[in-house]
Amino acid sequence: MTARRWLAWGACIIAGLLLILTFTLLLVPSRELEQLTVRWFARQGYDFSAADFGKAFPLGIAARGVTIADNRGPLLRLDTVRARLELLPLLAGKVSVDVDGSVGAGQFDGTFRLRDGTGVFSARDVRLEDIPFFRTATDADIKGVLTADATLAGTGRSKGGEVKLAVKGAHISGATISGVPLPDAVYETVRGMVRVAGGRATIDSFSLQGEDVYVRLSGTMPLMAPMENSPLNLSLELMPRPAFLDRQKLVFTLLAKYLVTPGHYRLPIRGTLSKPLLQ
Repeated sequence: MTARRWLAWGACIIAGLLLILTFTLLLVPSRELEQLTVRWFARQGYDFSAADFGKAFPLGIAARGVTIADNRGPLLRLDTVRARLELLPLLAGKVSVDVDGSVGAGQFDGTFRLRDGTGVFSARDVRLEDIPFFRTATDADIKGVLTADATLAGTGRSKGGEVKLAVKGAHISGATISGVPLPDAVYETVRGMVRVAGGRATIDSFSLQGEDVYVRLSGTMPLMAPMENSPLNLSLELMPRPAFLDRQKLVFTLLAKYLVTPGHYRLPIRGTLSKPLLQ
């Protein structure tokens, strides 16, 4: 058999498999696909619900009014979300998934390859007040506009990557850790990076710069499912100026035991993501 015939046979086989996959997706009811999604999230420890769930042309699913929650309450709400298989990589025997959607006025998108776990993700103009995780997990009022970029590679314990975050006009009030209040503040710039390697997330250079206060968060957290059970080993440093100290005397009186040098507080955070504790 000539090379041309081999190529023709290969193209026919791939086209046939693609047709089978297409017809399979078309024949499976949307309700069944939704239940598969619900069960997958349940195995990770989360509840998934959607106001509307259906198929996206040519090979994908789409949903509106999505809520992801755990036993504490809602963690993430998405106005729209779509996940679709890329056709060209599929013809080459590779499974690659495109994801995009919206959160309020913000947008997000990403591409993930299932075989090697590589992927890229970005989010733009996402308002923090549209992400219920902060209220659910910390009972704090957190505002600002988020930009995020992430890269991932590998699977399982070998998974690695990094996430870069930036927030404009951040406002944090009412935040507490194990019942201890943190100072309310407005931050002009918030920037940070989280690196993932060896099953562990490391927070690098995560800083919040306000007019009269500087805050820095660092430390590590093992990655495990569900994520909220991952034990924390973090350090939160507060460096207020005298004017800021004077405005929030009561808060810093309660934080007096964490004063390491004048104007420098270091708070060791342990516990888990769902229940952080001050040591």
